[in-house]
Amino acid sequence: MDRLLLLEDGTIFKGKGFGAPQEVTGEVVFTTGMTGYQETITDQSYNGQMIAFTFPLVGNYGINRDDFESIEPTCKGVIVKEHARVASNWRNQMTLDEFLKKRNIPGISGIDTRKLTRLLRDKGTIKGMITNDTKDLEHAFDQLRAIVLPTNQVAQVSTTKAYPSPGNGRNIVVIDFGLKHSILRELSNRNCHLTVLPYDTDSQTILDLQPDGVMLTNGPGDPKDVPTALEMIRGIQGKVPIFGICLGHQLIALANGADTFKLKFGHRGFNHPVKEIATGRIDFTSQNHGYAVDHKTIAGTDLIVTHTELNDGTVEGIKHRYHPVFSVQFHPDAAPGPHDAVHLFDQFMELIDAGKEQQSDA
Repeated sequence: MDRLLLLEDGTIFKGKGFGAPQEVTGEVVFTTGMTGYQETITDQSYNGQMIAFTFPLVGNYGINRDDFESIEPTCKGVIVKEHARVASNWRNQMTLDEFLKKRNIPGISGIDTRKLTRLLRDKGTIKGMITNDTKDLEHAFDQLRAIVLPTNQVAQVSTTKAYPSPGNGRNIVVIDFGLKHSILRELSNRNCHLTVLPYDTDSQTILDLQPDGVMLTNGPGDPKDVPTALEMIRGIQGKVPIFGICLGHQLIALANGADTFKLKFGHRGFNHPVKEIATGRIDFTSQNHGYAVDHKTIAGTDLIVTHTELNDGTVEGIKHRYHPVFSVQFHPDAAPGPHDAVHLFDQFMELIDAGKEQQSDA
């Protein structure tokens, strides 16, 4: 089946359809990861976006039951140079094509993804449409340009009810802004007892659970679209250790008086080098974000920059000067990507234990 990718600037890419037959619109972004397409597609941070994979062949090892980062993916579409029609791996349960059909996600293959990536790099992230209608393009472009991107993305992907993930160790509250299952896995691997709460939970509800620490997870969209989270952070800050990842990192910055801005084309992939300022350590990290903390606005706040991106100098980590609060823009849980920074979960555990010792000595 012939299928088109239309961009709001008038660019047309002709390709072949796979996955679901739906016509969809959304923000077109690219990721530079060479593998890990299952984790990428099921990452809720891609809510409402069409994902262009720069690696030319996608789908060759199929889809398995272990590598999901969410139960129901909410990305809008998948864009590839070539998708593998036959999957070969001992864990494989279905092909990428079969998976996308089951999840009602359209795909388009056979397009020049290098050209598309260069266009997005030069012009920035733009709106796009995947369509099977190859005739009435004028109407399709009118529809595309009229589309208003959603601002309630976190509400779409966050849990609506609290739920536990039992453990015998530290009591951790996880605020779900669109969490990846790998975050829960890393905390569970450290025997933490987890309580996952909706994104709009107030600070008193969190404190009533008497947590040893609070995890603010990743999620989609503009952090300024989640103002309730800022009040929540201010209400628990200084009373319990906090660790923020990705969107959680941006929300901590906003809650403490810094600002955020939209990147031209974002950081998406798992080959991003990040420098820890205090030690000079370089980690290769997994990243997926379209917004970043504005370095210039850190001055005058109680925040300290701890990590920076080597490619463009953006802020990749902060900590509070006085409270046990720290965050990173990248994903120490990886999934997909390198595990260079997984030690940050251990740092969170140490921060919690240090707080307990101070309380016992008081």
